[in-house]
Amino acid sequence: MAKAVKIKFIELGAGGILYLAALYTTGDGEWTSGAETVCFLLAYFALAAGVFAQLIRNFRKMHFFDENFLMLLATVGALIIGKYTEAVGAILFFQIGKLIEEISMSRTKKSIAKYMDIRPEFANRKVGNKEENVAPSDLKRGDVIVIRPGEKIPVDAVVTAGSSMVDMKALTGESEPGEVKIGQKVYSGSINLSGLLEARVSKVYAESTASRIMGLVEGANKKKSETEKFADRFTKYYTPIVTCLGILVMILPPMMLPAHDTETWMYRGLIFLVAACPFGLLVSVPLAFLGGIGAASKQGVLMKGSNFLEALSKAETFIFDKTGTLTQGVFHVKKICPKGMTAEELLELTAHGEAYSSHPIAVSLQEAYGKDVDLGRVKYIKEFSGFGVMAEIDGKDVYIGNSKFMNRQGLYYQPVSEIGTAVHVAVDGEYAGYILISDALRKDAKRTIRWLERHQLEAVMLTGDNERVAQSVAKQLGIEYVYANLMPEDKVAQLEEFIDSQMESENLAFVGDGINDAPVLARADIGIAMGGLGADAALEAADVILMEDEPSRIIDAIRISRGTIRAVKQNLIFAIGMKILLLILAFFGYVSMQDAIIADMGVMLINILNSFWVITLC
Repeated sequence: MAKAVKIKFIELGAGGILYLAALYTTGDGEWTSGAETVCFLLAYFALAAGVFAQLIRNFRKMHFFDENFLMLLATVGALIIGKYTEAVGAILFFQIGKLIEEISMSRTKKSIAKYMDIRPEFANRKVGNKEENVAPSDLKRGDVIVIRPGEKIPVDAVVTAGSSMVDMKALTGESEPGEVKIGQKVYSGSINLSGLLEARVSKVYAESTASRIMGLVEGANKKKSETEKFADRFTKYYTPIVTCLGILVMILPPMMLPAHDTETWMYRGLIFLVAACPFGLLVSVPLAFLGGIGAASKQGVLMKGSNFLEALSKAETFIFDKTGTLTQGVFHVKKICPKGMTAEELLELTAHGEAYSSHPIAVSLQEAYGKDVDLGRVKYIKEFSGFGVMAEIDGKDVYIGNSKFMNRQGLYYQPVSEIGTAVHVAVDGEYAGYILISDALRKDAKRTIRWLERHQLEAVMLTGDNERVAQSVAKQLGIEYVYANLMPEDKVAQLEEFIDSQMESENLAFVGDGINDAPVLARADIGIAMGGLGADAALEAADVILMEDEPSRIIDAIRISRGTIRAVKQNLIFAIGMKILLLILAFFGYVSMQDAIIADMGVMLINILNSFWVITLC
C-alpha cells in the first residue's frame, strides 16, 4: 500500500506541474495553441497513466466497467471536443481522491497491524548451561526458553522457573498485567514485564496463539459482509447502466430537439459520466468495516470477518452456556456425604477415579484431595461424556458421575436437594455417597444480562447441570428461559429449535467457553467463544472470540458491530443521494467536470470521517 501511495504522489506531482504550466501559458500570447495543447496532453497522460494501467488489469480479469472506465471515457471524450482544461482538471481531482482513498485505507490497516503486531522476533533457547538466539519458528515442543523482562514471549509455553508480571493487552485487550508462576501457561505475543522466566515450549510457533490470531485477523478482511457484497454487485450493474445513460444524454436531445447544440449535449453527457463515478461510495463501505474489526481487536474481541460483524448487529437472541461462561467454571468441594466409609476415603476414591480427566469437576476433586494419586491402584478407566467415569480401583468396580449416570447403570443413589452439582459414587454396585460441588458466578455476568435486557435482547441459558443449580444461577442473573440436564447433542437440538422459530431477518448468537461447545458454536448464526486465549476449539469453531473470560466483552462487541453498520448505512444513503443529485445537475448543465469530481471527493471525505467518528464513539 505504501508503494501505491508513493506512485500516486509521483503521478500527481508530475501531472500537476504540467497542468499548472499549461494554465499559466493559456492565452498569454507567448505559446502557440499547439504548444498549449501538447502541454495539456502531457499533463493528462502523466495523471492518467495509473488509471490506464488499472483499466488494462481489469480487462485481463474480464472486469470491464468501473470508475476508471467511466473517468477515462469522459475525459478522453472531453479532450476530443477540445475541453482540455476540464479534462485534465477532472483527472487531476480524480487522482487526488484516489490518493486520499489509498492513504485512508493504508493508515487504517497500519493501525490494526501495529496494534496486532504481536509476532515475536526471536527466542532465547536454553541448551545445557548456555543460551542461543533462534527464530521462534525453530523452537520445538519440550525446548526450554528464557524470557527476560521487556521481551515478547515467542511461543506458548509453561513456566518452569521464576515468576513475573505479564502484559497480555495485545491479545486480550486487558490493560492490567497478570502474574504468572511455575506451572502456569504463558502465551506468545505477551510481554514479560518484571522477572526472569524459564518456560518449556508447549506449542510450536505455527500453532501458538500469536501466530494463529494474526492469521485470523489478516483473514478477516477477506470475508465480506452482505453490505460489501451489495456494494460490489451495485457497482457491477450500475457502471454499464450509467455509461449507457451518459451516451443517451449525448445523442438523444440533439436528435429529438434539433435546435439544441450537439456539442453542448456531448459535453453534458461527458460530465454525466464523470458525476456517475462511484469511487466515493466504494471506499466508504470497506473502510467502515475495516475500522470496526480494528476497534473490536483493541477491545480484545476477535472478529473472523466483516460478515460476522454485520451478523452480530442483527442478533436478537443470545444463548449462554452456564459452566465456564456465566460461572467461573472453577469448582470447589462444598460438602462430602459418605455412606459406609469415611469422608476422606470417599474423596480419595473419587480423586483416583478422576485421575485422567481434565474436566473442571474432576480437577476440583483432585485439588480437594491434595495428595499425589497412586496410579498403580487404578487398573482401568472408561469415561462416559456428559455422565461420569467407570474405573477399577484396588480391584473394585467404581462408578463416579451424576444422577443420570447412576440411572443408566441401574444403581441406587441418594437424591440431593441442596444447591450444587452432586457427584455420586458407587462401589461394586453399592452406593458409597456423594460429593457436592459448587461454582461461582462471573463478576460481570449479571451486568451483561441486564444490559441485554435493557436493549430488548433476549437471554437464554443452556446447561448440562441439574434443574436446581440451573434455576439458582438463572434467578441470580435474571435469566427467564432456562434449559437444564442437556447433553451436548441436546444443546444442538435445542439450538435448532430456536433457529427454526426465529424470523429470517433475526440472528441467534451462542456464547460458550469454546472447550466443550464447539458443535453449538459452529451451528449458531454467530458463535461467540469466551476466553478463547489458547483454546484451539474456540479459534476453530467460533465466529467471534472474546480473548478474556469476561461476558461483558459481548457488550463491546455488540456496540462496535451496531456502530459500524450504522456508519455503513449512513454512508450509503448519503453517497447514493448525492450521486443522484449530481447526475440531475449534470444533465441540466449546472456543474462542470471539476465540480462533479470535487463534489464526489467531498462525499468520500465526509463518509471517511463519519466511519471513524461513529466507530470511535462505540
